[in-house]
Amino acid sequence: MNIPMPQVKPITQDNTKLQSEVIGLFKSGDLKWNTGGTIQEKKDGLNCVLQGLRKLQLWIEREYDVEKKKSLQNQYDARREETCKRLETLEKYEKGEIVQDTSGNGGSNQQQQKKQGEKDTKSELSNALSDAIVKDKPNVKWTDIAGLEAAKSALQEAVLLPIKFPDFFEGARTPWKGILMYGPPGTGKTYLAKACATEAEGTFFSVSSADLISKYVGESEKLIKTLFTMAREQKPSIIFIDEIDSMCGARGEGQNDASRRVITEFLVQMQGVGHDDKGVLVLGATNLPWALDTAIRRRFEKRIYIPLPDVQAREYMIQNSLKQTKTTLTKEQFEDLAVKTEGYSGSDISVLVRDAVYEPVRKLQSAKKFKQIPVNGQLKWTPVAENEDGTPKTFMELSQGDIAIPDVCYNDFLLALKKSKKSVSQDQLGDFEKWTKEFGQEG
Repeated sequence: MNIPMPQVKPITQDNTKLQSEVIGLFKSGDLKWNTGGTIQEKKDGLNCVLQGLRKLQLWIEREYDVEKKKSLQNQYDARREETCKRLETLEKYEKGEIVQDTSGNGGSNQQQQKKQGEKDTKSELSNALSDAIVKDKPNVKWTDIAGLEAAKSALQEAVLLPIKFPDFFEGARTPWKGILMYGPPGTGKTYLAKACATEAEGTFFSVSSADLISKYVGESEKLIKTLFTMAREQKPSIIFIDEIDSMCGARGEGQNDASRRVITEFLVQMQGVGHDDKGVLVLGATNLPWALDTAIRRRFEKRIYIPLPDVQAREYMIQNSLKQTKTTLTKEQFEDLAVKTEGYSGSDISVLVRDAVYEPVRKLQSAKKFKQIPVNGQLKWTPVAENEDGTPKTFMELSQGDIAIPDVCYNDFLLALKKSKKSVSQDQLGDFEKWTKEFGQEG
């Protein structure tokens, strides 16, 4: 006969004394480490912490509460990692990498530690911003940009001439220090910045609010200061900030202190006392110029409106996009497409062209008949309409080398135009024109 064994309740143990000892050792060790002015005092503090770790380990072994035990283990792991870092720091003290005041005067030692900490912090921030430096040229020439002659002229004045002809800029004729490009989305503001990066002989920093805004209090201001310091050290240099309105919006009553400090630091770095900004150009781009803080707006000496492309620019964009694609379009057809795309932005035209050049591929997919044509001395299959003579086939039955893709034609663009839509409304254009009359200039 099986007799059930009685359930044994876990034995509880009072760890109050151990808890008190652990807290006391950690508190004493931290105090000696933080205030100690000599290596020996820091060693004494570290020894107290090590004793606390041993006591804490013993406490974990004796603890029966699962949740409490898990919490203590997390505390032990964190303390252990912190202690390992302190051991490494202690080794630097002993090797002389960090100067110690052996007389016991902690003030001098704290200054040395502060300087070392500032140096390490600056190095970390510089490394964080190193990705913002454009090392490979984007290969965008001024000739690749359709229209926008006033904008290109202003950028060449600010970017190219001061570098190539520095003697011209003396006295009152100083180079521009801040240029703001604003306008509807997709009109070529970033493309102009890429042209600057290609043509300029110097360091080009391309940053956004994500590179400069940190969740830690005070770090955003340090990142902005480090960015401008790096630009001054590596001048001539250009700092391009895309969507600057997300970082430097208008200050108001509902704005938090962190955002105010970011804007203030940016203002000081752009045009503050004691800063040599010669050879540093700040280039900003935004779709919402009216959202900028008034002081930021003043720092940008030139405010250039980048409007929607005119009919000549649209024709050039379509032709330029198709320069490496086989097409049967005539000059008259290009002109007609430029007229039909009234109100389209540069980005809209790019999407339209991409949609149109897909039409020959769609013809391949839907074709049920093919015929052979000579291409560079070889016979290849090309799709034909159902009412034309041809061999019943599908393009999946053919290999890539046996297919001749039809050239892009005018009808392909007409089909794409039926599906494409403009991305900028007339109301938006009215807001930009009103702001331009008050604060900006035409690009």
